[in-house]
Amino acid sequence: MTDKIAYERHGDIAVLLLQNPPVNALSQEVRSGLMAGMDRAEADTGVKAVLIVGDGRAFIAGADIKEFGKTPLAPHLPDVCNLIEASPLLVVASMHGVSLGGGLEVALSAHYRIAQPEARVGLPEVHLGLIPGAGGTQRLPRITGVLAAIDMITSGRHVKAPEALSIGAIDKVAAGDPQAVGLDYANALLAQGAHRRPVSEMPAPEAIDWDEAYDAVLKKGRGQISPAQAVRAVQASVEMPFAEGLKAERQMFRELMQTDQRQGMIHAFFSERAVSNLPELKGIAPRPVEAVGVIGGGTMGAGIATAALLAGLRVTLIERDEAAAEAAKARIAGNLAGALKRGKITQETHDEMLGSALTMATDYGALKEADLVIEAVFEDMEVKKSVFRQLDEICKPGAVLATNTSYLDVNEIASSTSRPGDVIGLHFFSPAHVMKLLEVVVADQTSPEVVATGFALGKRMGKVSVRAGVCDGFIGNRILSTYRTAADHMILDGATPFQIDAALTGFGFAMGPYAVADLAGLDIGWAMRKRLAPTRDARERVGRYPDKLCEAGHFGQKTGKGFYIYEKGKRGGVPNPEVMTLIEAERAERGITPRGFTDEEIVRRYMAAMANEAAKVVGEGIARRPLDVDMVLLFGYGFPRYWGGPLKWADLVGLPALLSDIEHYAQEDDYFWQLAPLLQELVDEGRNFDDLNKEG
Repeated sequence: MTDKIAYERHGDIAVLLLQNPPVNALSQEVRSGLMAGMDRAEADTGVKAVLIVGDGRAFIAGADIKEFGKTPLAPHLPDVCNLIEASPLLVVASMHGVSLGGGLEVALSAHYRIAQPEARVGLPEVHLGLIPGAGGTQRLPRITGVLAAIDMITSGRHVKAPEALSIGAIDKVAAGDPQAVGLDYANALLAQGAHRRPVSEMPAPEAIDWDEAYDAVLKKGRGQISPAQAVRAVQASVEMPFAEGLKAERQMFRELMQTDQRQGMIHAFFSERAVSNLPELKGIAPRPVEAVGVIGGGTMGAGIATAALLAGLRVTLIERDEAAAEAAKARIAGNLAGALKRGKITQETHDEMLGSALTMATDYGALKEADLVIEAVFEDMEVKKSVFRQLDEICKPGAVLATNTSYLDVNEIASSTSRPGDVIGLHFFSPAHVMKLLEVVVADQTSPEVVATGFALGKRMGKVSVRAGVCDGFIGNRILSTYRTAADHMILDGATPFQIDAALTGFGFAMGPYAVADLAGLDIGWAMRKRLAPTRDARERVGRYPDKLCEAGHFGQKTGKGFYIYEKGKRGGVPNPEVMTLIEAERAERGITPRGFTDEEIVRRYMAAMANEAAKVVGEGIARRPLDVDMVLLFGYGFPRYWGGPLKWADLVGLPALLSDIEHYAQEDDYFWQLAPLLQELVDEGRNFDDLNKEG
């Protein structure tokens, strides 16, 4: 036994109590303790059953993340599960909190499973680029059937106890102390004369069309391998004897461990947890925030207000007049109705949010007691400075004044107040109550307490918060501007927007850049191009065809036409033939002879531009670490998680090869393809971006 497992005897039942706080992760000591506990119970005279139960917050939350990346130590989890299942005693698992990954696999190796009503179970290994590797793909289908097992395993979702009961993943739901409930259940089973019921001895489930299921899961995962591979593992549970199925599962698990996708997803997993852990904030207390002001109730402002309400904050929203305020409240109500429908909030909470928690006003004076105010007005410097001058006069001392600007200089905005130390950028992404990314933009004079307050607010709202410095577009939009430019150049040179979108969705993006532009509104890019035109370098290649689309009133989805044509009631759009007419006319005007591009070249150029600009952003200190950039692109720009982010992608494909490509591209356009000094430095030193993350 180890000190992670307590052994108790209750009549003819032995209790193995897991004690590895906070969530009983399956460390080597826990695995050893489970095996020793089973051996002791089997040798203990008079014991007829074993109850496995967790102390504290959970049954077993899964693997111990401290062991990730290290050589696994015996006993290995498959051996633990097989030993539990093979016991001559009747084994019961009593589950509370979460039973995830290896935790559910341990429960599946028991002969009976009982859970608390609020318990959740799941096999989330696909989120780490893996499949369950301790029998999950072999045991679960035998008790739930193939379709329910494939749904659970390929989605990695948490399943609440009532649903788990309905599909057969657990046998009973009962409220109470997990140990007491488990003992009652085990005693009842013994009294009924119940026998051992190893899942491995149950009949194999019914077959389905495996190729169809594999293709559907691969398509849904946009090229992620592990969910599709999980289908093949479940197939093994049907087509092979149990022991052979276990071997097949383990082989697939080991193969996935060696993939780039596994590396990318592990990087994403740890980076998501590290990104808001800033040494500069150690010991810095955030200012208390309970009352939030929002200025502007359009799509963004209403989304920010909704996010604040969902975080339990009181919100005062300012609009220009009563009609605009009513329209803003309707947007917020629509957002909250969605949260109610999805079960995120109760009807009582919904009514309270729209009632006492939300105040609509047309006078800035309503913000005099706000702890933090976020402006979400038109993206114009003079408009924003006017707002901040008014806030400076109205808001109480110590109130945090935040701008939601996407591009503009936060230092200049702060200079319009008498308290620049209280000014910060909080760049939300639309829809703000849904999108997880928050760029916390730190200006030159922003105080550490205000930075800490921005991160505390992001945490309360459930955001992935990333520190950014001040430059045009901060981290994400600056990089976006560059890789979009690379795509625009390829169009001038011979590619089509539709081929580029298809190539990049093939790479793993949810949408290509031109479909995204249509969704956001082509007028946004048009306004930015006009803003930057006076200072544009003469060497910069800027296509005129998008401006001509906008001049004709075609702004994308909101007008029904952009790069694509959209019909009401139909999902997605079809290519707009007018676009190619405009592009071909511009090529002729510029004297460009178009050439063909392969999908591979499109992806390589697009990604090279993204990674090169990302390296500049890190080298200039706009982002502190490469992982900060990676998390911005993952959570704000639809970057495929299994690549880990653009700089993790760069590490995976190799920095010397990437540098060589950029030098090659620079031979045709040395203005755009200016090599990031940091990339050159890392190649010269034989290091990579992950080395910088470890230093940070």
